[in-house]
Amino acid sequence: MRGPRGGVAALLVGVLAGCGGDTAGPQAAADYGKALFQDAWLSPSEYNKFSCATCHVTTPETSAGRIDSGHTLYNVAARPSWWGGNETQLLDAVNFCYVNFMRGVTKLGAEEPRSRALYEYLSRISPDAQAPALPFAVVKDIQDVPRGDATRGEAVYQAACHHCHGAPHTGEGRLTDFASVLPEVTQTYDQAFPGIPHAQVVIEKVRHGPFFGVGGNMPLYSTEALSDADLGALLTYLGL
Repeated sequence: MRGPRGGVAALLVGVLAGCGGDTAGPQAAADYGKALFQDAWLSPSEYNKFSCATCHVTTPETSAGRIDSGHTLYNVAARPSWWGGNETQLLDAVNFCYVNFMRGVTKLGAEEPRSRALYEYLSRISPDAQAPALPFAVVKDIQDVPRGDATRGEAVYQAACHHCHGAPHTGEGRLTDFASVLPEVTQTYDQAFPGIPHAQVVIEKVRHGPFFGVGGNMPLYSTEALSDADLGALLTYLGL
C-alpha cells in the first residue's frame, strides 16, 4: 500500500542536509532508503502499488508462509551479479524492477538522492564483504505441469498469491484493483486467448510475468522461487 508522500519527503530533506557535510548524513540516507524500499511512492506512477518489500524480504531467510518472486535482499550489495547473472551493476538490477514492474518511466539515475539512499540502505543490510550470486532460472518455453494436492495448492496461494490478488473468488484484500480475481479471471480467457487452455495462460503469467504481453506488470516466478510441483498444486486448487 502506498504511504503518505510527506513522510518520505521529510526524510529526503534530511538526506539533502546530510550531503552538505552533516555527519548524520549516511544514517539519514539509510533511513530514507529504507522508507523508499517499503513504499510504492518510489515510483511516481499513480498506477503502481508495488514497493520493493512487496517481493523481497531483508532477512537472511524468508519467513514461513511467504513465497516471494524475488530473493531476499540480505547481503544484496555484496553479490557479484543479480537476476541470474544478467545484471552486473546493482543499480541496473534495481532499475529492472523499477521499470518493468513498478511502472517507472525512466530509470533511476546513479547520482540522484533516491538511488544513493537506496544504496546506503541496501549496504546496511549487506554485512558480509562478499556473498554468492543467487540463482534465478527462468523457464524458456512453458509447458504444462503435473497437478498436485489441492491442500498444498491452497497454502501456495496464501503464500504467493494472496498478498496481491486477495481472497480467491472475491479478491477481497487485494493490493490493487488491477490485480485479477482468481480463478474468476480465467472466464475471460476464451475471448482474450482463444484456443489456449486456461491453465497454460496462468503458467505463462507466473513464469514470464509481463515479458510476452500476457502478465500485465506481474513479477515472474523463477523455478527457485516457485517449483513446478507447487505450481501444479496451485493449479489444482484453482480448479485448473
